[in-house]
Amino acid sequence: MSDNSSLSDNWPDLAGRIEGHRHILPVRVYFEDTDFTGVVYHGSYLRWCERGRSDWLRLMGVSHEELYRGKDESPPLMFIVRHMEMTFKSPARIDEVLEVVTETKEWRGASITLKQDIRRDDKLLMRALVQVVLISDKGKPQRLPKHLARTFGYEDADSPVIKR
Repeated sequence: MSDNSSLSDNWPDLAGRIEGHRHILPVRVYFEDTDFTGVVYHGSYLRWCERGRSDWLRLMGVSHEELYRGKDESPPLMFIVRHMEMTFKSPARIDEVLEVVTETKEWRGASITLKQDIRRDDKLLMRALVQVVLISDKGKPQRLPKHLARTFGYEDADSPVIKR
């Protein structure tokens, strides 16, 4: 992967922002995100949630590529989605600006459960509960390394994350 840090320096907000223990990613609804009526197609929410999780990791200083290369004597690691529940509350429409809000709900050994809300202003449009699991390149679950638990703030006294 090429180093395009100089390009991303020109767009500091491209990956959204961290506010407290939450990541917020703005997204605009384009024609490609909608069905023939101009209402957002359900698969678009899935893509936006993936972007929210990826940019949350990026802003926390965790690179997918570096994680896979290994760090601090850990094997190559990657996050995969194990389980997802999506509840749709209200439709989004073409040209609207939405926010994908990602926050950790629970941390358990090798898995992290994230709550992801997609909102328009203060209105909840969709909520997803996503369980991701950290696995090795051999497909075996791996406990979250201490450096990642520290990076994500899971060991902080004020962390709202439930640890099991």
